[in-house]
Amino acid sequence: MHTFLDARSVVRHLSPDEPVILNRPHAAARAARFFSEKFPGKAMYAVKANPSPELLQILWDNGVTHFDVASITEVRLVRGLLPDATLCFMHPVKPQAAVAEAYHQHGVRAFSLDTIEELEKIVEATSTADGEAAQDLDLLVRMRVSSEFSELSLASKFGVDLADAAPLLQATRQHCDALGICFHVGSQAMTPFAYVQALERVRAAIVEAAVTVDIIDVGGGFPSSYPGMEPPPLEDYFALIHRHFEALPISYSAELWAEPGRALCAEYSSLIVKVEKRRGDELYINDGAYGALYDAAHVEWRFPVRSLGDDRTPQTTEFSFYGPTCDDADFMKGPFTLPADMAAGGYIEIGMLGAYGTAMKTRFNGFGHGEAVVVEDEPMASLYRGDRADPRKSDNVVSLR
Repeated sequence: MHTFLDARSVVRHLSPDEPVILNRPHAAARAARFFSEKFPGKAMYAVKANPSPELLQILWDNGVTHFDVASITEVRLVRGLLPDATLCFMHPVKPQAAVAEAYHQHGVRAFSLDTIEELEKIVEATSTADGEAAQDLDLLVRMRVSSEFSELSLASKFGVDLADAAPLLQATRQHCDALGICFHVGSQAMTPFAYVQALERVRAAIVEAAVTVDIIDVGGGFPSSYPGMEPPPLEDYFALIHRHFEALPISYSAELWAEPGRALCAEYSSLIVKVEKRRGDELYINDGAYGALYDAAHVEWRFPVRSLGDDRTPQTTEFSFYGPTCDDADFMKGPFTLPADMAAGGYIEIGMLGAYGTAMKTRFNGFGHGEAVVVEDEPMASLYRGDRADPRKSDNVVSLR
């Protein structure tokens, strides 16, 4: 993989006609060290956010030793690349064959579930050929919690309701070495209070079930910085989570887990696109809804953008984008603020695409090609450089007192 100083140097040297992914290994390494050193528990990377082997190796090299895998393909990928990693199969609905392979062939011992049927499936799949039940399972019951403080909800598909949690927790306790509770507050949680509220629901479930709980997994949702979405410092999230975890009625040796995805990889990648046409305040670019800009199209995510031209004009315009395919749905509303004189032949860098961007790319309509290179400059936004507001002085933070 070639290395360049920054996006402008890529354009000068390559004049690319296809989109180019810019990877920043130093940014991913910095994020990994931040979580491994500051999160008061085990931070396991949610592989679905970006399964790039290069990224997985960077995270491992910088202290991330646990990985949240959601499919048997992800299990095989991480186990093949990182033989000593701890894998946790945290998708609540899994094929029985996938559970069996993960347990018997790849050493996976942690599984999540949200129904009695899934519990029975896991118990059967992990038993010996003689029907002897596994004695070394970590089983985590996923609870449904609110996503009201997050930009993208994850409250409808998975999770047992609080009213039904006690019987499932009691049944699961009978089949595991360590019992856990997990949840997901939704993607891009914009306040630490999202986790406080969820942990209070966990408290109620534990009290009603009267079981010993050994693991609390607060899931993902840790945010990154985007236009119009400036979260409080992550230290504030960690402090509140730790305080409320410590107050739970759980085992004295209970472990705290988390599943950061976006927060570990968003700053890793950006994208260079070429403008093929301008129509008023609409720019036709060579990547879009079926490429790395899926979120920009389907959930109107506003990524940071900048022109890679001379920027001679101080005037700006709010643009929307059309992608390269023949589909009218290949449209990104934005707005994306760029110099007013943007025109065909110009280049744009779109930032913070390390999370879900490259992972969502397809080859629809014959598009989706392009190379990846390494750049050495800073990402367009960062929570880890140390130049953001002191956590104690943030105006958008729940008090830690």
